[in-house]
Amino acid sequence: MINSLVKARALERLAKRVMKPNCEVFINHRGVDTKRSIATLLYDQLSWLNIRSFLDNKTMKPGDKLFDKIDSAIMGCKVGVAVFSPRYCDSYFCLHELALFAETKKVVIPIFCDVKPSQLRVSLDNKQYSEEELRRFAWAIEQAKNTVGLTFDSSKGSLADVVRKASNIVIRTLIEIEIKEKQMQQRRDQMFPVPI
Repeated sequence: MINSLVKARALERLAKRVMKPNCEVFINHRGVDTKRSIATLLYDQLSWLNIRSFLDNKTMKPGDKLFDKIDSAIMGCKVGVAVFSPRYCDSYFCLHELALFAETKKVVIPIFCDVKPSQLRVSLDNKQYSEEELRRFAWAIEQAKNTVGLTFDSSKGSLADVVRKASNIVIRTLIEIEIKEKQMQQRRDQMFPVPI
């Protein structure tokens, strides 16, 4: 029993060192609204800071399976940044990604870009999607609406300011997650010490 536990923990540590996640941060956004502005600028800023991030048009390549690549990136990331915009809730992909964040209990940093949280609601055609999917999406939106986020009004605000604030929040969040992970590992090590 102890021998198998020691092997499992050693393999876990080795896997963490060898298999780094494809991305630490997944940027969820509605392309037509924000791809050429806040989403790409945030991706570029995080990349400049050596934070591995996922942005569909920057990370995916021809031949990639859309849902496979996106879902695995969300499952492997530590933080999600959801850039809400006026047409965000019209997109099945945006809502699917947001629901996956919520279902996998990822930390989500909302950025409300030209939209108020109270304006967010599922606006997909009820005939095209199952009731279960629509409930899943509505639940994820409610989770995001009840999370403190950044607001950005493109007619008044500075893109540079919101990108700087968002990247600082991402960095702090990643540090907090890493500290929690180390504390949990220390507790596991104390509960199940490796015999020498």
